[in-house]
Amino acid sequence: MAGHGALRRPPAASSAPHQSFTSRVLLLLTVLPLALASFAFVLQWRGGIDDLTSRWPAADAHRFPVMDRNNNSHLGSSAPDCADILDRSSSPSFPYYRGWNFNLGKDLKPKICITTSTSAGLEQIIPWLFYHKVLGVSQFFLFVEGKAAKPHLSAVLEAIPGVKLIYRTRELEEKQARSRIWNETWLAAFFYKPCNYELFVKQSLNMEMAIVMAQNTGMDWIIHLDTDELLHPAGAQEYSLTSLLSDVPANVDMVVFPNYESTIERDDIKDPFSEVSMFKKNYDHLPKETYFGLYKEASHGNPNYFLTYGNGKSAARIQNHLRPNGAHRWHNYMKAPHEIKFEEAAVLHYTYTKFSDLTSRRDRCGCKPTKEDVKRCFMLDFDRAAFIIASTATEEEMLRWYNEHVVWSDKQVNLMLLRKGILARIYAPMAIVQSLRESGVFSSAIASAQASSKQKSTSPIENLQNRSSVILDPTDSISKRGRIGGKKIKSQATARKIMEIVGGVESAMPPMSPPGLDDFSMEM
Repeated sequence: MAGHGALRRPPAASSAPHQSFTSRVLLLLTVLPLALASFAFVLQWRGGIDDLTSRWPAADAHRFPVMDRNNNSHLGSSAPDCADILDRSSSPSFPYYRGWNFNLGKDLKPKICITTSTSAGLEQIIPWLFYHKVLGVSQFFLFVEGKAAKPHLSAVLEAIPGVKLIYRTRELEEKQARSRIWNETWLAAFFYKPCNYELFVKQSLNMEMAIVMAQNTGMDWIIHLDTDELLHPAGAQEYSLTSLLSDVPANVDMVVFPNYESTIERDDIKDPFSEVSMFKKNYDHLPKETYFGLYKEASHGNPNYFLTYGNGKSAARIQNHLRPNGAHRWHNYMKAPHEIKFEEAAVLHYTYTKFSDLTSRRDRCGCKPTKEDVKRCFMLDFDRAAFIIASTATEEEMLRWYNEHVVWSDKQVNLMLLRKGILARIYAPMAIVQSLRESGVFSSAIASAQASSKQKSTSPIENLQNRSSVILDPTDSISKRGRIGGKKIKSQATARKIMEIVGGVESAMPPMSPPGLDDFSMEM
């Protein structure tokens, strides 16, 4: 018995230190939070803790007059929309953008510029512009006309750091009429046609000028993007375009962003960038079996998988002999460029997201609403069908058609396609745009523009026209200033011969529908 008792004593003795250690840990975990809480309370009572959010002005401290519905004459008929879209919330959820001027272009590497041709209003352009500033874009070349070229609207855009406006003046059109593009074949199939074809040519001519401007300002990359498109740099180490492009191998000349298309769930969208989070993935980012296996469900009763284009947009390195290849691609006069596609990054296309897009597109084109005539005006089937409906149907009929063909209201189908990977929820752009708005960046940009415009002796349009005339001559393009083997190119004819050798005379890439079921049958 004594032996057995001796055997039991060591465990009893060894448990005492263990219990003591446990008691001390529990005491520490109890006392430490209480001590820290008491210390914080004392500091706050004495004024020792500074609430960082209190350093920012009150939400309404710098409210710009034109954001008031009772004083909106400066922005014309678009002011109520601007107030809804651009004005900040009374209780900012993310105030730390406030006061930033986003003039960070000098420090960003690589230097990226975006060029666009637009007639949109501030409610669309400003969120689009500042979103891409957050992603790291240094410079914007905006070819403006229509609403975007109105003095009070264009003055706002010109006042934003890193933004250059080019107006569609007679001088600009005369310079573009001298472009070498008119004497070449790669864009010839689109000449002298109305509506979308005319826009396509105009975009290409503007892109040619933007290349020269990009080189003159020391840019490394150039991207052509419409103002209903947002870049989505998925796959980058950070949610950053500079990070994404800095990882591109040095031997790559161009990179393609496959496009994802918006799939709206309501017919009353007012601000697509803040209200749309569901997108249909591109063929390039899906398994072939998934894409074709669910093609019928994904096409939503429409002619194609996407409503509009399916061939994405691209970014090009700034280099000698660079040229546009239509609005979706770039090319080079002197070589076949090395192009790759991003495996995760995409461009988000917010197409037909508002019911008013039906009539606004119709109002920009004077074609007859017949099946034969719309073929002259539009390249894609859905655009043709939408134009005919908008031109012939009543408001009620248009809304019914819009809900049937554009709005994704069947939650079960949506959930199934989300699970299969056809649809995707992407919230980052929505979060960025909402944060920028709530922090007052948009309304501050407008307020700053009005304040600075009062100090100028000449009108914004006069200043911009005088400034842009120096650099906008397409006859002085990069492609003509380049050298081959140390010898300067002497004529366009010489350049065209070299183009033929390297395959540079291929036709410009138009907006194209993604692969259809016929393509799948051909592969089988």
